[in-house]
Amino acid sequence: MGAVIYKEKNMKDFFAYGEKVPGYDIRVLNEREARAAAAILFVGAFLGLVNGVMLGTAVFSKYFVTFFAIDFTMRVIQPRYAPSLMLGRFFVQNQTPEYVGAPQKRFAWALGFVLAWPMFYYLVIDFQPNPLKVLVCLICMSLLFFEAAFSICLGCKIFGWIKRKDPQYCPGGVCEMKIKEPVQTFSPVQRVILIVTVLVMGYGTYAYFTKLPDRTVFVKKMKILMMSQAAFEKMQKAKEKEEEDAFFNDDE
Repeated sequence: MGAVIYKEKNMKDFFAYGEKVPGYDIRVLNEREARAAAAILFVGAFLGLVNGVMLGTAVFSKYFVTFFAIDFTMRVIQPRYAPSLMLGRFFVQNQTPEYVGAPQKRFAWALGFVLAWPMFYYLVIDFQPNPLKVLVCLICMSLLFFEAAFSICLGCKIFGWIKRKDPQYCPGGVCEMKIKEPVQTFSPVQRVILIVTVLVMGYGTYAYFTKLPDRTVFVKKMKILMMSQAAFEKMQKAKEKEEEDAFFNDDE
């Protein structure tokens, strides 16, 4: 009888989402671990993008997207066995845990799961890159970057909007914090500097993609990736015609 009860308890513990920590009303997860895992995945996604754009190969991206899809599946089912989270735990195991509510993290990771498997199909099984699929990849990279760099879980915020109340135990205590400390606010001068910085960065990005159109391999590749299928076919036909004309001109 005791063995049966112990087995049932183990099964409940296995399927219980998150960790039970004294002093917390709901099950929680370690945000430091999640941030480290997000950084690891962001680096992988960035390397895949660089390989695709600069080297014209999708081999790395195919392996990464496969790992990404499996990892987020495990995160939704039982995060303690997700490979990236275990890697994150390895790097932050000597740091004091920062606990966040498990329900909102599960929702956020479910959004990643929803994005991951269509990417797996279209980038691994039926490789057909187009602007929409590139956009999905960039969205995933943005979500990972925000979590890794700023500890901002956009999926958790969506969870709060759907539930129409703030979730419990958010990263950095943002759900519980009502008044900002002076060190967290901006003076008028700081606001001006911040706005100018954002405008300059925005203009710099715009200038890079529009005013230096064909001076870098990156821009050339991005232009091709962002083309519609019709525009790409038109460009290919123009290139073939140019090569054909060059061939006949050489014969003459």
